[in-house]
Amino acid sequence: MAAVAFATKHEDENDSFISKLAVVQSSQSNCWDNSEYNAFLIPGLREDTDADNNLRVGLLLVVSFFLIISVLAFPNGPFTRPHPAIWRMVFGMSVLYFLFLVILLFLNWAQVKRLMYWVDPNLRYATREADIMEYAVNCHVITWERILSHFDIFVFGNFAGWAMKALLIRSYGVCWTISITRELTELFFMHLLPNFSECWWDQVILDFLLCNGGGIWLGMTVCRFLEMHTYQWASIKDIHTTTGKLKRVLLQFTPASWTYIRWLDPKNSFQRLAGIYLFMILWQLTELNTFFLKHIFVFQAFHTLSWCRILLLGIITAPTVRQYYAYLTDSQCKRVGTQCWMFGAIAFLEALACIKFGQDVFSKTQVRSVFQWVLCVAFITSLCLYGMVRYEQKDEPELKSVSEREDGNLIDLCGYVPDDITGERDSWNNSASSSKRRRGSGRTKAVNGHND
Repeated sequence: MAAVAFATKHEDENDSFISKLAVVQSSQSNCWDNSEYNAFLIPGLREDTDADNNLRVGLLLVVSFFLIISVLAFPNGPFTRPHPAIWRMVFGMSVLYFLFLVILLFLNWAQVKRLMYWVDPNLRYATREADIMEYAVNCHVITWERILSHFDIFVFGNFAGWAMKALLIRSYGVCWTISITRELTELFFMHLLPNFSECWWDQVILDFLLCNGGGIWLGMTVCRFLEMHTYQWASIKDIHTTTGKLKRVLLQFTPASWTYIRWLDPKNSFQRLAGIYLFMILWQLTELNTFFLKHIFVFQAFHTLSWCRILLLGIITAPTVRQYYAYLTDSQCKRVGTQCWMFGAIAFLEALACIKFGQDVFSKTQVRSVFQWVLCVAFITSLCLYGMVRYEQKDEPELKSVSEREDGNLIDLCGYVPDDITGERDSWNNSASSSKRRRGSGRTKAVNGHND
């Protein structure tokens, strides 16, 4: 009897333990089912019934991990400031945009509109600017009130854009050639893009002289200032004051050195002239894509899609111009940089997307106007190139200069890092006049972007 009582007692204890364990497990399962705990789960494992939100989070993570891989695997760009990793991410963003354009070309119009409405539902009600605004109306009426009414955010954006172009190109001749051909492009494409229609005083005075000319002058003035500036950088480890360290961190976002750009010289080869000619034509194609994209896909100039594309291409253009210039002018650079190829591919795919989805727009094309545009742009570009060559042959200004190579960085302008970088870096530093000034200074230490 005692044995039976002992066994019964232990069975009761086991049953009570199992029941308590079941209660704990049930409470834990209820906790995990709670939505506030699900928010902390890994996004790929969470249970979310919102399909759009799942897709947005997934795409965000794909982009984030791709940019991390870009930092680890992609080649260095031609700049070291603020850090080479930033420019690897820029190249990664250009690859992502290129892949997006490839996907876009294989969609139909209904799928493209569905994708746009998924990105921004308000695009369902978007209208073209040409449908709600009038252009080139009552051009003979010129008053101060009407002129001042044209000074809006787009005028400031145009001015700032040309200042940035001048900082990137660093040549009055090339900038003014692009500016002239840009205005000619607007004249010959008015029948396709109504917002190109402007009064003569708006196009000549406000756009060409004030915005284009003023922006070019400002950009070139900044270039001249930076060329004359002496670049002596101290490592942040050698700075002992807090104010000095903060100032050094902010200066990390300024150029490590400044390169004097000379697109043409008195002994230009035909390949160099053809390369500059191609550069200016490709620039016109890129700017023309900006207007066709927003007109065909129906979103206005101030929309997020428009600003994001302009900012992305603006960032991509900086290493693109630097690599292309190195390819044209440096005999040791045997191939075009990777960012250059990507920029050209993006411009080409954007043009293809405009042609594919803009059949209703291009069906109104006046072949005669397009043919005249091609002839005029070719003639004006050739004439400006001839004038630039004659100017170089007449004056032959001395080559100034401090290059990115002379700063001792490990970046090759063609887009890759040489194997024997140490020997080349030493030869660059020994041949640079600026490095002599650095060695003569006892208070500063010249360092590159990697060591800062």
